[in-house]
Amino acid sequence: MKRIEDEADLLRQVISLIANQFGTNCEVVLHDLTRDYAHTIVDIRNGHITHRTIGDCGSNLGLEVLRGTVEDGDRFNYVTTTADGKILKSSSIYLKDDEGRVIGSICVNYDITKTVQMEGFLRQFNQYDVHQEEVFANDINSLLEYLIAQGSSAIGKQPAEMNKAERIRFVAFLDSKGAFMITHSSERICKLLGVSKFTFYSYLEAARNQAGEKDDSSEDSA
Repeated sequence: MKRIEDEADLLRQVISLIANQFGTNCEVVLHDLTRDYAHTIVDIRNGHITHRTIGDCGSNLGLEVLRGTVEDGDRFNYVTTTADGKILKSSSIYLKDDEGRVIGSICVNYDITKTVQMEGFLRQFNQYDVHQEEVFANDINSLLEYLIAQGSSAIGKQPAEMNKAERIRFVAFLDSKGAFMITHSSERICKLLGVSKFTFYSYLEAARNQAGEKDDSSEDSA
């Protein structure tokens, strides 16, 4: 290719493809950079995005490429802002002749103003202060098993391997999570720790004393 005109039909097909694929928010521009830089646009689709028409000029980035300041001018997915406040996601490729000289470019400018606004709305809508893990179990036994697994992880040992101090911490953890509000949960923990119900309640009392809580004898439901 020596001139843009040599491949004009093909290049116009390409920009038509892009414009039709992405719709009216997508401006596609064909520049002939062998022309006076004040009039490089030879084809443009959806020019309302930047308010340009055929015969208008290129951008500052094209000048850098022509000047030789930038050797490889192709750029993809960069963001710019128009004078009237539109936010554009842009990509540009430069076309060269058979001798490797830059003679043209195709530029795509997609107006993402509304989607950026929506992104900001979603970020504000989805904001939260603390990430709290919540488990939605299908049955109460599964919920108890989850709390037991959490307690074992907090201690760093399986219940059968815990010493007395660790067992008290384990019981304290489960108590703080409300595990003993589950009917017959104390029986499950006694079996897990290999202790009697009397020993279990001594652990629970010790745990609550350490936490500074008053003992509540309503554990019969546990």
